[in-house]
Amino acid sequence: MRRKIVAGNWKMNTTVAEGVALAKELVAAMSQVPSDVNLVVAPPFVHLTSVGEAIKGSKIALSAQNCADQPKGAFTGEVAANMLAGIGCQYVILGHSERRQYYGETSATLVAKMALALENGLQPIYCVGEMKDERLDNKHFDVVKAQIEEVLFGLTPEQMGHVVIAYEPVWAIGTGLTATSEQAEEIHAFIRKLIADKFGKQIAEDCTILYGGSCKPSNAKELFACPDIDGGLIGGASLKAADFIAIAQSYTISDDALDGVSGGSKIIMPARD
Repeated sequence: MRRKIVAGNWKMNTTVAEGVALAKELVAAMSQVPSDVNLVVAPPFVHLTSVGEAIKGSKIALSAQNCADQPKGAFTGEVAANMLAGIGCQYVILGHSERRQYYGETSATLVAKMALALENGLQPIYCVGEMKDERLDNKHFDVVKAQIEEVLFGLTPEQMGHVVIAYEPVWAIGTGLTATSEQAEEIHAFIRKLIADKFGKQIAEDCTILYGGSCKPSNAKELFACPDIDGGLIGGASLKAADFIAIAQSYTISDDALDGVSGGSKIIMPARD
């Protein structure tokens, strides 16, 4: 069954004390979140144990932002998948555009990470998405197709059933630009069809596909209303408990209730003639 997920990627933000305080705010506000919406938080590595304790007993799940492509050994600075599972992580974000862009992660690297995450019982949140020039050159479908095929098509149907996909147009991450709901739905539906063609209709129907890329309280309701968008991978807005909770409420909240919540207006990505 397809799950609704709102996941917060804190990136390299907050001290441990700030992260614990934010986690406790979220726990205190969980009664405001619809019962069928799953919240996930992904703090920095050094926060995971402390934040895990802060959310213990709540319905909030813990995620890491990355894992190593090796199971163990002399890899200074890396964190293995089994270490993350051992401290209570349920999810791990893989293939985020910042990891691809700044740290040179390739499909081969991500295949290895995916295998280790699944082997250790972690649910990967696998990120795909195109750069601005690729969108303007109408190559976004080709880019996303390659990212899906190269990393996910080697999985078994059973393994694929544990993977969450996050579509994140790179041109919309932290820029204030946001895909229109039509643009986002179009590519989410495209991803679901790719999964259906490879793994079967039921696996595709059950696959949770999130939208990432300047998703905030002011646009979440419209995005989440699309039939193939099952939630969001939230960046900056996940650092404010009120905004993160408001996004989670967007499945049921009225337009009037969103007035006054920070987030800003939607800016539509232009198309090239």
